[in-house]
Amino acid sequence: MDAPALHVGPVGQVASPAVRAALGVVLAGRRARPTDRRGAFQETWRADRPTPAPEGTAFVQDNASLSGVGVVRGLHAQWPSPQGKLLSILAGRIWDVAVDIRRGSPAFGCWVAAELDAEQGDQLWIPVGFAHGFQALTDGALLAYKVTALWAPGTELAVRWDDPALAIPWPIAAAIVSDRDAAAPRLAELAPDRLPPHDPLPSSS
Repeated sequence: MDAPALHVGPVGQVASPAVRAALGVVLAGRRARPTDRRGAFQETWRADRPTPAPEGTAFVQDNASLSGVGVVRGLHAQWPSPQGKLLSILAGRIWDVAVDIRRGSPAFGCWVAAELDAEQGDQLWIPVGFAHGFQALTDGALLAYKVTALWAPGTELAVRWDDPALAIPWPIAAAIVSDRDAAAPRLAELAPDRLPPHDPLPSSS
């Protein structure tokens, strides 16, 4: 089955094989989504069937968010107590972004993005060491995600969604952002000990 196209940036910083390899741990996929006059059905995860997440990934918490058009949520991560995330878009469309914040990574500050469409059954795997954010491209954008570690408020970190150094091309200029996300620091302003190491952690941790 086809998968949503992945885009990488910032332009001019992602040409080297080392950077491409470091970003290659972000994976996209699609699940069958049969429809009829009643609506649609989608199996978003099943232990004995492959997903973009590595085989054997253990999930401990399910989350969901509902967003109006233009809303940006992110960029968020946890460290320590990092989370891998398997995203499934269940209604509407979003522009989803994963930023490499692993100190020492050849792709530090680079990102992978994809447009996820519920009608296509799109999914995205974001491993440990990446900050995650998205923008809703439609009203009623419903995103579900499974995570590999419990929410741990004391370990949360955020990167400013419009950090100029990241140069993320958010599709809708008139973004709606929480006060907390608007006040987040730029990536360069975070102390190194607040960031996960590149020393490869298991992608399912």
